[in-house]
Order: sequence, then C-alpha cells, then structure tokens
Amino acid sequence: MTLPDGIARLCVTTPRLTASVLERPGAPGGPTVVFIHGNVSSSLFWQGAMRDLPAAVRALALDLRGFGDSEPLPVDATRGVRDFSDDVASVLDELGVGRAHVVGWSMGGGVAMQLLLDSADTVDSLTLVAPVSPYGFGGTAADGSLLTADAAGTGGGGVNPQFVLSLDAQDTTADAPTTARSVYRTAYVADPAAVTLEDTWVESMLTTVTGLGNYPGDSMPSDNWPGFAPGDHGVLNTMAPTHFNVSGIVDIPRKPPILWIRGTADAIVSDASFFDLNHLGAVGAIPGWPGEQAAPAQPMIAQTRAVLDRYRAAGGAYREIAIEGCGHSPHLEHPDVFNEALRDVLDV
Repeated sequence: MTLPDGIARLCVTTPRLTASVLERPGAPGGPTVVFIHGNVSSSLFWQGAMRDLPAAVRALALDLRGFGDSEPLPVDATRGVRDFSDDVASVLDELGVGRAHVVGWSMGGGVAMQLLLDSADTVDSLTLVAPVSPYGFGGTAADGSLLTADAAGTGGGGVNPQFVLSLDAQDTTADAPTTARSVYRTAYVADPAAVTLEDTWVESMLTTVTGLGNYPGDSMPSDNWPGFAPGDHGVLNTMAPTHFNVSGIVDIPRKPPILWIRGTADAIVSDASFFDLNHLGAVGAIPGWPGEQAAPAQPMIAQTRAVLDRYRAAGGAYREIAIEGCGHSPHLEHPDVFNEALRDVLDV
C-alpha cells in the first residue's frame, strides 16, 4: 500500500508484541495524537486524518493485534479489550510517548476508553468516533445491566459465517452482501459514492486475521434466545458485556476532555443497530424473538450519553457532535467536520 507523502510505517517491538505503526512526524515539543482503529479495519483508515493535522502535531496510528501488519497474537476476551489497550500502552512506552491525545473509532473507542480507565495520566484528551457503548455491544438494558446472565446473543457467535469466509478468501468484489466491499458500502458509510479510496478501505478490512483467537472468536451454547452466548476468546467477545464495561471512567480522579463525534445514520452503533441481534429479531430478520420485554435492542447512543453526562457531573467535560446523515465513519464521510473538531480539542 502506497502511503501519503510524509507518513511512514514503523515496526515497533515491545515486550508484548511486534506492532505496525504509521507515523507522521511533528515539530519538536509539539503534541502527539494516537489513532486507534475499529474492528475489521486497520491503521490505513486514519491516513487522511493524519495527513490533515497541523504540521506541529505528531500523529501515530497503530495496527491492533490481528489487524493490518501487526503480529496476529490471540486475544484473551476475558480481559475485555485490555489485550488491545495494553498493546497500545506498550507501543507508546517503546516510542517514548509519555502523554498523548487519543482518538478511537468504533471498537477502538472502547480501547481508548479502557486506556483512559487504566492510564488516565497518559491521556491529554479523548476523542470517541462512533464508539462502542461503554457497556459493550448488545445484551444490555439502558442502565447497562445484563438482559440475561450469560449475555445471550452477543460476542463471537453473532457474525455471519459467510462474511468470515469472504475475509479468508480475500474477496474484493461486491458480488454478495457478505463481502468486505458490500459490508463497507452498507454499514461503514452512509453514502459510499461520496467517499473516495474505497479500494484502500476494503484492502484494510481484508487484513483482518480470522480464527477463534482473533476474529470473530468463539461462542457458547445458551438456553436463552437466540441460542448462543459469548465465549472467552477472540475479537467480538472482547466487547461482550460479560467481559467489557468501561463506565468506570466517570470515577477516575483526573478527567481529560472528551469529544464524542458520530453520525445520525450509523448502521452499526445506534439505538436500533442492524448488528444488534435483538433489533434484528424485532424487525423479523431472526426468527423466534422473545419480545421487547425480554430482548430489547441496546440503546447504544443513550447509554454513551448517560455515561458521559455522569462524567461531566463528576467534574469532567465532553462535547457531542452528531453529523446529520453520516454513517459509521465521520472521519471518512465528513473529514472537514472531523478535522476541525479534532483541532479544537488539540487547540492548535
């Protein structure tokens, strides 16, 4: 992959892993921004945002384990996303980055919140781009409590196996609704015709390493609808609500400012997500749905706002930007809005 001028790829070896990192140098003494990508993607998705930052800013974008060119180490989902956040911390330590502005997209937003929870003193600001709810993905009520004790319907069992097969086959076509290109067009962005470099984004998606220890992970049988519960291994299980909860950010003593930027037409992270099996059951896409009382859709946006409101009430500050008609990728779909908002956070 040819990178934009001024951006280079580094190979960084830490005690935890060998990671691939994109770097755009900044001015000596200038701020550092660290970009964390989402699920089924890589650091390539950040190249435009890195390029467009002011010259004084150093930009780093990491490939998480099992994505891009980083080492495909297995993921222990019982730690939530801590395998990922600890990897990020180890890379920053190896590069001598003591403090940084952290930007996380989708699953990467969860990784960024976990980093804030565990290492608040290293985070100058937090920018959440269409982030996973602080209570994980699926299976929770508005207050974050589990709908079933085993979080049935969440985790590694929820992925379409044909999508995994298309990743394995490195299928770059849009010949089926389950190929990476089709998923990009229908879920990652609201208007694919308005976004350039589609081949780059598809290539990035296809770097995803598949398997029980990586994407999507394993699952367990469940007596609750739809018949499976999250396992303990792999990417999707890191965000299962039995393993993941970063709502504790409201209690950290030092609270850096948070920017939350999202699209109102997001198909993945919303209060009616088409990747939430309870919502799919409600609209008839999955048979046997037990009803609204037993299996309501996860109110992802409402949950995030409630946690950030508590963060503010406890002495922190946050700003929410909702871009009308934007999908899951504000940094691709509305780069001017995203870049301006990030520059405001950096105050440069």
